[in-house]
Amino acid sequence: MRRNIMRATGAVALSAVLAVSASACGGDSGGSGDGDSVTIGFMGDLTGESAGIVIPPKQGALLAIEEYNATNPKVKIKFKTYDSQGKGEQAVPLAKSAITKDKIVGLIGPAFSGESQQVDPVLEEGKIPSISASATNAALSKNGWKFFHRIVGNDDVQGTGVGTFITSGLGAKKVFVVHDNSEYGKPLGTTVERTVKAAGATTQVGVIDPNASDYSATVNQVKAFAPDAVFFGGYYAQAGKLVKQLRQAGVKARFLSGDGSLDPGLAKGAGGTVADGSVIGCPCLIDPTGKASPASKKFSEAYKAKYKTETAIYSAEGYDAATAFIAAIKAGNTKAEDINKFLSTVDVPGVSKQIKFTPQGDPASSAIYVYQIKGATLPLIGDAKTSKLN
Repeated sequence: MRRNIMRATGAVALSAVLAVSASACGGDSGGSGDGDSVTIGFMGDLTGESAGIVIPPKQGALLAIEEYNATNPKVKIKFKTYDSQGKGEQAVPLAKSAITKDKIVGLIGPAFSGESQQVDPVLEEGKIPSISASATNAALSKNGWKFFHRIVGNDDVQGTGVGTFITSGLGAKKVFVVHDNSEYGKPLGTTVERTVKAAGATTQVGVIDPNASDYSATVNQVKAFAPDAVFFGGYYAQAGKLVKQLRQAGVKARFLSGDGSLDPGLAKGAGGTVADGSVIGCPCLIDPTGKASPASKKFSEAYKAKYKTETAIYSAEGYDAATAFIAAIKAGNTKAEDINKFLSTVDVPGVSKQIKFTPQGDPASSAIYVYQIKGATLPLIGDAKTSKLN
C-alpha cells in the first residue's frame, strides 16, 4: 500500500535523504543487543488518518514478540514503536533515533511505500534489516537495497491477481477502471486494466480527484460504458463515495478495489448496505475461520483473545514479520548484520504464508485474496486465482 507519497522526488531528494542518513549513522553502527535483550522497532502511522490500517500489523507483531518472550528465551526482545504518521519527513528522523539511540537490530516497517522510499536508504546505511508488513509499491524492491524485505506481494502482483479474478472469477467482459491518479492508485489500476485486456475484456479508464466530493463526470462515463465491473484504484474514503454515486446513477456493475479499500470505512462511506457485494483484493490474509489454513485461524483466535477485536488488514503479516526476526534471534543472531544475513535464507512457516524472501527482499510466494463486503464485515472469498463469484 502506498500512502503519503514523499514530498520530493528524484536525485535531489535522494541526496538529501542520504545526507540525513549519513548524519544519523556516522560513527555509530547501532543495531546490537545488550546480551540479554535486543530491540525490534515498528514504524508507521499509529495516530494519523490512516492509523486504522497500521495498528493491526503493529498488534500482530507485538503478539508474536510477547509469545516469544513468554517462553523465557536467553535473549528477549524489546518492542519499540515509532509513529511516523506515514510521513517521510517524520519517519527519517525517527529512523535516525531508532538506530543511534535505541540501537534497534531490526525494524518492522515502515508501513507505507512513500515513507519506505525515504527511510530505507537510512536503514541501508545503518545496516539495519527491515521487514514491512504492508509497503507494496513494486519499485521498492528494485533499488538494490540489501537490508529491505517485505512480507506482502507488490502492487504488480496485486493488480494481476485482481484482474484475473475480474475476468475469471466474475466472468466480466466490459471493465471500467477508475483511479485517483496517485502513485498507488494509478499503477494498480493500470495493471488491472492490462490484465483484463489481455484476457479479452473491453476496457475504459476514468480518473477522479480524491479531494473532490462530486465524481459525476466519471460516474457519467461509467454509466455510458455500461460495464460488467468497475475497478477503483485508490483508498476506502473515496471508494465509499464512488460506490454511493455510482448506485445513485443507476450503475449496477460489480464494484471492486484493492487493499487501500479493505476497510469497513468503505461501506460506511457508501451508507447502509449500498456497498454490499463489492469485492476487495489484497495481498493480505484475514482468515478468522481458518478457510485458508489452520494456522491463520489459530492466530486469529489468539489475536482476538488479546485485543478483543477481530484480525484486520495486515495483522497476520505483522505477526509474520516479527516471526522472521524471532527466528533469526532464536538461531543465535543478536547483531543487525547477522540478523540480516539470516533473513537471506530464512524459510519458516508463517501465518499468512511460508516466510522466505527473494534476493531483492520480496516474498518468495504471495497469494492475492479477495473479500466481499457484507454490511460492516469483509469476509474472505478465497484466493483470487481460483475463487468464483456469480
